[in-house]
Amino acid sequence: MKKLMTLVLTLVLTTMSFAQKNEIKAIEKALKSSNFSNAKSAVSAAEGLMANMDDKTISKFYFLKAKALYANGAATDADIEMAVSTLEQLKNHEAKIGKKKYTEQADEIKTEIYNTFLKKANDAFNKKNLGVASKAYANIYKISSKDTIYLYNAALLAAQNNDYDTSLKHFIKLKELGYTGIKMNYTAVNKETGGEEFFPEKANRDFAVKTLKTHIKPVDKLEESKRANIVKNIAFIYVSQGKNEEALTAIDDARKEFPEDNNLVLTEATIQIKVGNSEAAFELFREALRRDPNNPDLNYNVGITAMEVSQNEVAKEAFSNALRIKPDYANAALNLSFLEVSKGNALNDEMNSLGNSAADNKRYDELREEKNVLFTAGAKILEDFISNNPSLQNADIFNQLANIYSALGEVDKYKANKAKAEEIKAAGN
Repeated sequence: MKKLMTLVLTLVLTTMSFAQKNEIKAIEKALKSSNFSNAKSAVSAAEGLMANMDDKTISKFYFLKAKALYANGAATDADIEMAVSTLEQLKNHEAKIGKKKYTEQADEIKTEIYNTFLKKANDAFNKKNLGVASKAYANIYKISSKDTIYLYNAALLAAQNNDYDTSLKHFIKLKELGYTGIKMNYTAVNKETGGEEFFPEKANRDFAVKTLKTHIKPVDKLEESKRANIVKNIAFIYVSQGKNEEALTAIDDARKEFPEDNNLVLTEATIQIKVGNSEAAFELFREALRRDPNNPDLNYNVGITAMEVSQNEVAKEAFSNALRIKPDYANAALNLSFLEVSKGNALNDEMNSLGNSAADNKRYDELREEKNVLFTAGAKILEDFISNNPSLQNADIFNQLANIYSALGEVDKYKANKAKAEEIKAAGN
């Protein structure tokens, strides 16, 4: 009886061995004829027999499975991801058993897949197909985790494509990895085109300059850290998702990490505006302005937030500074004019409340004169701006002037400015 049991067991093992070989041969046969559908079916059949495969057969199976999934580049993204994962399993298995029969070929396939995704990503980006480009760049990172720049690209493009969940996932991963993106870029000017070109290595650039003599003006440029930009994007995405507390926590962490980064102060101010905290935003803008007083945009933002918290004198000073630094800053001029006009409009309530007595009529005339003085001051700001920018093509400026002159009853000036505004709009400016 013992002999019979042994014989039965041997037959079972032999049958299993033949089954493994037959399935492996089926994969090979399908691959040889480029019938990748049949190859994948044979892979599925062989997968259930892996527990009984020896190390050598497992290596071969992983290799054939990866080739079947990759399908000479015709595979879906999901199958290519699985192919990459299978190649890693193959390399790990062969490293473990100490026999690297397929490892070199696996690396070649990975390089081919890498290049396939890189071409797909770049082509999609050039066609402004941001979703496809983002996914392809993310896949490149999965293939080669040292190329973190592609995960950064994937995160940025996903955000631009309004796929904030994917973008946030990538940015958080980059933050956890401690990615900065700091690297040295090697550039030189192409003599023929006159354009600056980037080189992957210093040696390549120096060869083009010194030996080939096709390039001139070699420069080594250290790229700035992307770390602050990563944490800023995390915060902004949280805001877009209505997760205000998470956004403020993210930007607070960032400011602790980069206490001297004025852009992070501005980012927090912007977030505070988005969540309705104008007072906090105002103080943050003023903090940033103390660090960078000659920044016209910063002065302008201080002016806007000062208006929101009824600090009109601060706003006036900020808009005036913005115009002093940048004389063609049209929005600063518009808002500076608006401050004067709004002070005039604020007199309307009292004017409308007056009766018909002699005293009331006298007070009405006083208020009307005061209002006209303020409106005239608002008009002068815009007239001076036009004078300082004689080639101005900004319909908003002329429309604002037209409205002011209409209120002042100066019909000719109203018509002239209204016509100028319509002329600019008709010209598409």
